[in-house]
Amino acid sequence: MDEDVTSVHITKGLTSSTILDLIEEYPNLEEITCCPSIFNRISKNYIDALDQLDITVSKKYNWGAKPKYSSLEKDVLDLAKKGKKAKEIAGLLDISQNKVYYLLRKNKQGIKFSNYSKKHDHEEVKSLKEEGLKPKDIASKLDIPLRTVYYILNNK
Repeated sequence: MDEDVTSVHITKGLTSSTILDLIEEYPNLEEITCCPSIFNRISKNYIDALDQLDITVSKKYNWGAKPKYSSLEKDVLDLAKKGKKAKEIAGLLDISQNKVYYLLRKNKQGIKFSNYSKKHDHEEVKSLKEEGLKPKDIASKLDIPLRTVYYILNNK
């Protein structure tokens, strides 16, 4: 029994047993709402009987756009926009990392996480090249493969 509820929205036709169940479950019921298609199928006798019990039956339109984001989606988007990584967001909100990715994909946000951490300092390689060192010298000085030096220098 829920004594605080005064209004109920129904999605099925109203029958005598449904009315009794609603009155038992919600003793302080004052209003029953339903969509127009269900309202048109409710017997006039039921509406009159409920009216005598001081319970009104009315149409309620639940049309239109629903809220774009739930609070969880909003929290994920806000944290992602602040630059948090997916793993951090998942830890803060106590959800899985896959859920974070799913919510971002669902909302078509173009947020990309920088999960790729560079193994070698690209800026240092480029600055050494600008100083006039050859790729072979840079590789030996920083103790990284020559192929990596060429990769960093060729990717602008």
